[in-house]
Amino acid sequence: MAVAVQRLGGTCSWRELRRAVPWRAIGPAVAAGEVVRHGHGVYGLPGAEAAGVVARRLHATVSHRSAALHWGWKVKTVPARPDVTIPANRKLRESQRGLAILHWRSLPASEVAGGVTSRSRTVVDCCLDLPLDEALSVFDSALRSGMRRREVIELAMTLGPRQRARVQWVARHASSRAANPFESVLRAIALDVPGLSVDPQVRLRYDSVYARVDLADESLQIVAEADSHEFHTERSAFARDCRRYDELTVRDWIVLRFTWEQVMFEPDWVRAMLTAAVELRRRGRARDRGPMTGRRLAAQAV
Repeated sequence: MAVAVQRLGGTCSWRELRRAVPWRAIGPAVAAGEVVRHGHGVYGLPGAEAAGVVARRLHATVSHRSAALHWGWKVKTVPARPDVTIPANRKLRESQRGLAILHWRSLPASEVAGGVTSRSRTVVDCCLDLPLDEALSVFDSALRSGMRRREVIELAMTLGPRQRARVQWVARHASSRAANPFESVLRAIALDVPGLSVDPQVRLRYDSVYARVDLADESLQIVAEADSHEFHTERSAFARDCRRYDELTVRDWIVLRFTWEQVMFEPDWVRAMLTAAVELRRRGRARDRGPMTGRRLAAQAV
């Protein structure tokens, strides 16, 4: 059960959890403390509640991924120890350092609410201190929750040039359309592939076909799917997916399907597959634009 919540971003609704595990298992997992019910229809991992306790003990502020979970946002990875921020000039005893993942930064009172970094400060901190895939996961989730992009941009304008550029780059690629951290991480990998420009949750329509895909580069006709097993619990859903992929393939789309394990633990291989798809598409189009042979001229004349 805890693994399912972790894969769903560390926090999830009952409906999301029900799609991933049998509903009869949810109640016993909550009773055993394996999963925590934070509110009506909202579930998370028990470690998320410890962040506030540790922060108070260290006279620190809950921040980064722990703050994101506090605000109800999804993260790529729930940290084994809570993220906290302490003032830049503070020193901690060696025994205190192992209690949390420490970040040193002086925060004005306006950027802290109830011992937790504000929503905009949380996103900015994640952009500055976390890898791109984790920062993008948090930013996407924040936008899905209704946060406005300009709130983050305005705070970023108070930073130095390099820090401001980092936040603005992530902000430019963040999207409320991203469905979950799984998809956000896949998109972060795709951003590192030269020549590939994917958009999340793209709707593709043909005369008799409608398909909504996780990621698509429409100019290259490449689709990348974050293939979650929980969405195939019913045979009819699996059959619909197969039909959708087949319909796209015969219309000259390259469809790549990646599992959660591949995206999270084999990003280099995923990147290599995306790169190969781009090269395959480019070679095919270069061949189509090749010199006019007699056969091509004859075909064109017809």
